[in-house]
Amino acid sequence: MKPLQTFHNLSPGKQERITRVAVEEFSEKGYAGASINAMVRRLGIAKGSIFQYFGDKKGLFLFAFNTAMERVKDYLRTVRDQTASEDLFTALEATLTAGVIFMEKHPVIYRLYIKAMFEDDIPFRSEILRSLREYSFKYFRSLLERARARGELRRDIDLDKAAFVLDALMDRFLISRTVPHLDAGLGIHGCSPEDARQWIAQITDIVRLGIGSR
Repeated sequence: MKPLQTFHNLSPGKQERITRVAVEEFSEKGYAGASINAMVRRLGIAKGSIFQYFGDKKGLFLFAFNTAMERVKDYLRTVRDQTASEDLFTALEATLTAGVIFMEKHPVIYRLYIKAMFEDDIPFRSEILRSLREYSFKYFRSLLERARARGELRRDIDLDKAAFVLDALMDRFLISRTVPHLDAGLGIHGCSPEDARQWIAQITDIVRLGIGSR
């Protein structure tokens, strides 16, 4: 969902402020609970302006959500590029660590993702979650393809299935740091950065033992 031309006519600073306020409102209250009135009060603009920029509440949400997720994707691309010369398992450890760092630096963005994961009233929820999973799958598959070309993987490993496992592993680990009942009582939820690093190091070792070349 793209905003209307009237939004693009605004200065970059105004565009950024509207986007930030929308992300914060949807992240805190979810789609159904988010209030256009509350947003325009914070922004100091007329309520009709939001509809002129995005058409409706759904358009505003989709723009805010997609903009937030693009920041996550850009971050992951940077990590992938920075670890291009490293082996798969170093890159995997760096990716998991980057995910933890991103959550700590941008808790509002990650909370918005959690809302989309668990709230049924999110517009086009199935489509946006499928798109995110497809992106994450392709990200991990690209790491695996690079590793196979370098001889870092067992020859019998199916790359699609391995990418699925890595995607599931990262998503569950990061969600467990945010949602208490998903860490199986292991203390992942709210753990310290040092404990998170230890978890990541041991998870990476398990993956290495499972799919690494011998």
